[in-house]
Amino acid sequence: MFWNIIFLLLIFSVYLPVLQRNIIEQQRMAAIKSLERKRRSRVIAMIHRQESVSFLGLPIARYINIEDSEKILRAIHLTPQDMPIDLILHTPGGLVLAAQQIACAIKRHPAKVTVFIPHYAMSGGTLIALAADEIIMDPNAVLGPVDPQIGTAQAQYPAASILKALEEPNPNRDDQTLILGDIARKAINQVYQVVLNLVDDYLPEDKAQELAKILSEGRWTHDFPITLEMAQELGLPAREGLPDEIYQLMDLYPQPPQQRPSVEYVPTPYTPHRRPTRGKES
Repeated sequence: MFWNIIFLLLIFSVYLPVLQRNIIEQQRMAAIKSLERKRRSRVIAMIHRQESVSFLGLPIARYINIEDSEKILRAIHLTPQDMPIDLILHTPGGLVLAAQQIACAIKRHPAKVTVFIPHYAMSGGTLIALAADEIIMDPNAVLGPVDPQIGTAQAQYPAASILKALEEPNPNRDDQTLILGDIARKAINQVYQVVLNLVDDYLPEDKAQELAKILSEGRWTHDFPITLEMAQELGLPAREGLPDEIYQLMDLYPQPPQQRPSVEYVPTPYTPHRRPTRGKES
């Protein structure tokens, strides 16, 4: 009897995460369909969180990859040309090729494309946002530079930093560094041209060139936060006004559970308090 209970508990512990994942996936789909009905659009969510991927609860980091671009391109292909697209982005970035494919497909869509950013869309996420007709951000959400990063077997370096290092005289510089410099120069030029092609529809030529240079030249570190106000100053079609449904959808993409939550609060909206008025003394 005791071993039967242990066996049932083991089976339950194995299948419970699967059941929970299926339930939350159904909730996500219901939330996306509800938002589509409200906005009369195709809603696509690309949300990269660290989620449990096995019954052991081991998290993996998520980034923009070819699988993401394939799915988004397929979704755009299934969308009528006169139907708007709403793309919800929450990503640290990822593969340039995949991000560029998504961005080009978004720009090619004839109807309006709106990108929603509840928290952040860095690097490749910013590249995708540049192709949209409108970027709607949370007041505290951020974008990021799109300057290319050049990877080696040992580490990954900003392309701009490699070129900066080559400016220093060094007669003992090896061939690998020179090769990296050539790749870095090509990568910056390529990203500059991609950004220019994405924004030339809504920015004058001189402003488009300036924006492409700022975002691709490595002026800041790769994780530099471009706020809503900065995005507007740079000429991006960005504004605040994120629908509540987006925040509710984000709650359905939880991080893996921990023994102790790092952030806690009462999850209910509070109404603003009216400041008390001081009565006149007689």
